[in-house]
Amino acid sequence: MVDIIGWDVGGVHLKAAHAHDGRIVRVVQLASPLRDGLERLIAAFGEAKTLVGRADHHVVTMTGELADTFASRAEGVESLAALAARELDDAPVLLYAGPAGVVRPPDARKHAVEIASANWHVCAGLVAEKCASALFIDMGSTTTDVIPIADREVVARGYTDAQRLAAGELVYTGLVRGFVMATADRAPVAGIWTTLINENFATMADVHRILRSLPDGVDLMGTADGRAKTVTASRARLARMVGADEADLDEVAMLTLARWLAEAQLRAIVDGAMLVASAAALPTDAPVVAAGIGSGVVAEVSRRLHRACVAFDDLIDVAPDAAASAAHCAPAVSLALLAPRLLGHKSSKV
Repeated sequence: MVDIIGWDVGGVHLKAAHAHDGRIVRVVQLASPLRDGLERLIAAFGEAKTLVGRADHHVVTMTGELADTFASRAEGVESLAALAARELDDAPVLLYAGPAGVVRPPDARKHAVEIASANWHVCAGLVAEKCASALFIDMGSTTTDVIPIADREVVARGYTDAQRLAAGELVYTGLVRGFVMATADRAPVAGIWTTLINENFATMADVHRILRSLPDGVDLMGTADGRAKTVTASRARLARMVGADEADLDEVAMLTLARWLAEAQLRAIVDGAMLVASAAALPTDAPVVAAGIGSGVVAEVSRRLHRACVAFDDLIDVAPDAAASAAHCAPAVSLALLAPRLLGHKSSKV
């Protein structure tokens, strides 16, 4: 029996997944915005350890090194590696370094390029074991990964964020934290193209909340104005994006505005997916594997691509009460499941 916890240290969330003998049994996601300093992350580690239980090994991936808390990505990788090693001192800790495998925390800076923002790579590796060919799309709170799998190999053209942005494999839009002003530059209001205001008055969480397409429990961050997470409050925030008050737009106008912005977000992902698929020359029957809190959006992307859609959690062995959370936290889950091989252990489940 082997108990492994995979950790995904993001810029605003900490995610952990506990695999017991190759089966995901517990998954947790906690808010831990690094812009507020490391204290929130330290507290999140403590809470998460209580929730997911003890393990024989901890394996960590990260994207939090991008936070402006750190002067550089290398500094971020080194700092977060040291913090994880300190907070997870009940079992050995290793860091996922993509093609370099796993490395010890003291070696983090030497492998900073491989470690930085490599959580997509571990997910793609797991999907490649389960699907001969696929387009893996993981839509999270902030970004969307679009990764091609062919002949059971990850055939992404990029590895670093800069390379992946250029290749369409990293689309900077997310279900919750995506900025409305970055999603579109104009919107139709009362028959007029209205320029959006370049202020962070609202996020895509407001758009999806208005459309009733925001899954329960996925919006863990504060709102743009610090007010309530209600449809009424979201309408007020979104109205400001077109220089209006909520009272200026009736329900139909507000729904039209929200639908336009959701469509703009969807098109950005479809564009990235079509670019990626064209480069990889994927078979026409290669499915889209959908993960992340935006799996519902990904399902619509797959429909527009004329591809079948497979849920990430359908590819893995997971306890029924952890399935939804596992789909939302694919990197932590993938790391927990792939870790036995990375650590040199054998497991019939992975």
